[in-house]
Amino acid sequence: ILITNGVITQIGTDLSAPAGVTVIDGTGKFVMPGIIDAHSHLNTVSTNEARNPVTAEVTMEESIDPNEVSIYRALAGGVTSIHLMHGSANVIGGQGETLKLRYGTNQDGMRFDGAKRTIKFALGENPTRVHGQGNGILPRTRMGVEQIIRSHFDEALDYRMKREDYLSAKEKYESDKRGRTAPPVPVAKNLRYDVLNDIIDGEILVHCHSYRADEILMLMRVFNDYGIKDYTFQHANEAFKVAPEIAKNGAYTSVFADWWAYKFEVNDAIPYNAALLQDMGVLTAINSDDAEMARRLNQEAAKAVKYGGVSQEEAWKMVTLNPAKLLHLDHKVGSIKSGKDADIVLWTDNPLSVYAKVQQTYVDGRCYFDAEKDLELRQRNTQERARLIQKMLSDKKAGKPTQVVKAEQRIHYHCDTLEDGKHDNHQH
Repeated sequence: ILITNGVITQIGTDLSAPAGVTVIDGTGKFVMPGIIDAHSHLNTVSTNEARNPVTAEVTMEESIDPNEVSIYRALAGGVTSIHLMHGSANVIGGQGETLKLRYGTNQDGMRFDGAKRTIKFALGENPTRVHGQGNGILPRTRMGVEQIIRSHFDEALDYRMKREDYLSAKEKYESDKRGRTAPPVPVAKNLRYDVLNDIIDGEILVHCHSYRADEILMLMRVFNDYGIKDYTFQHANEAFKVAPEIAKNGAYTSVFADWWAYKFEVNDAIPYNAALLQDMGVLTAINSDDAEMARRLNQEAAKAVKYGGVSQEEAWKMVTLNPAKLLHLDHKVGSIKSGKDADIVLWTDNPLSVYAKVQQTYVDGRCYFDAEKDLELRQRNTQERARLIQKMLSDKKAGKPTQVVKAEQRIHYHCDTLEDGKHDNHQH
């Protein structure tokens, strides 16, 4: 595999490379495309803007922590790209951000250039608990969730018509040199409605937090009424029950391999979900939604082989090419192909094996994780830690000032993490 300027330029045997090019010997190793996590909260600094059931105007693009150590740990598990998502406190939540795990860079340096815009929807228990329990705000029921979506789409369409009429009238008024045209009544720009109209127009991809089959059917009916296509059901634990309908509507799914029973809503989940969806022609990805699980998505993919007999190639696609497709990035990543970004992982064994470890992880042709280098850094850190401890003990013995060690508080974000760092359903 010849990589030039971060892009795969040739694949084959006996390739000739320009002088000075670094040569990596992969003999005995497995060379695979980088893993793409289609549902992540890996390095966010906040997840839920829970003040309203609809917060389409907010975005994750400024909620990126490029220094979060979980990025490095994900690279050590072969992950090269993530879809950083808003939480599930809102029926229509904030916009997402797709990232390349270029650990050590800044916020802008992590953005996946050219990635399509996305937004988070949520059905069921999470938005009804946050907004509908005694405060008089919709939705309190699953019926209310549907009505929130329909009413806000209608309001957005009405706003667009009035806004366009106003802008047209304003232009006519400003061009009237004789002053015979009355000034138009202003219609202020509304970012929330602009985003909702972009969804209707297909400019933004919807990724919907969902569990139950009835809710999945509901959203597809709503989207059909507004002409919305090309969307993904995240989690989708009961999607296997309505797989033919999902396939008919051309929707995608991004699921857990076997997470279930963490709340009553998912009690009907089964580990055969991904395999059944695959068999019914639904493009399916397997995701993490969890910083710890992101480090072993290779093993999550392997569960599709165990449960349902999915082929190894199709199982690996569930964490590489399939998430790339549902994010509209398969022209850039998801497989090892000439012309694609050099997001490549070198494994010690078949990555679907529990014995496989990542040897090296490359993003855009640059090595961001190396197992041998990692071992050297660990040994260096151990020595430095011992030196600092001895210095502190010596200073204390000499009577120098001391202070109590304060533990750093780190929030492990999930879909339902609220700003106090707690989960609104206390289930994860």
